[in-house]
Amino acid sequence: MGLFTRNGRALTAKGIKPVCPFQQVFQFTYAFGAFSPINGNKFVLELPECSSRTFQLFLDEFSQYNLDELKIMLLDNGAFHKAQSLKIPDNIAPVFIPPYSPELNPAEKIWWTWKRAFTNQLFASLDQLSGFIETQVIQTTPQKILSLCRYEYIFSNYWTIV
Repeated sequence: MGLFTRNGRALTAKGIKPVCPFQQVFQFTYAFGAFSPINGNKFVLELPECSSRTFQLFLDEFSQYNLDELKIMLLDNGAFHKAQSLKIPDNIAPVFIPPYSPELNPAEKIWWTWKRAFTNQLFASLDQLSGFIETQVIQTTPQKILSLCRYEYIFSNYWTIV
């Protein structure tokens, strides 16, 4: 099935142009987050870079949230998640998912919804982007977290944490 002009001739790929805002500026901000499939709680920090230093900051701040709670964090195998310099707080237990299997991490469903909302958006500044991230955090209710993150395998009896 091809694309045709009024006179029936086929259009070439050069004749098709996407219609969406475009701005080629490279500034970055990063959202670090944890989402509970048990009670729908969330903890999100926006940080200026994605590194072991900022991940340590996230862990330290997250450990202070609900101090009496043991936080089991499913993590991918990103280098900054496994840096030798990390000091994992006592109330956080990291569990690494197998390589190349993001579908096992419930938080990926949250990131996917945020990225979907981000598609074709144009932000004039990092402040506007931060406002967008804040809106996404607010709109991510406990009910939404539970509906997206409540994977069956999380509630199975084969977990062992040492």
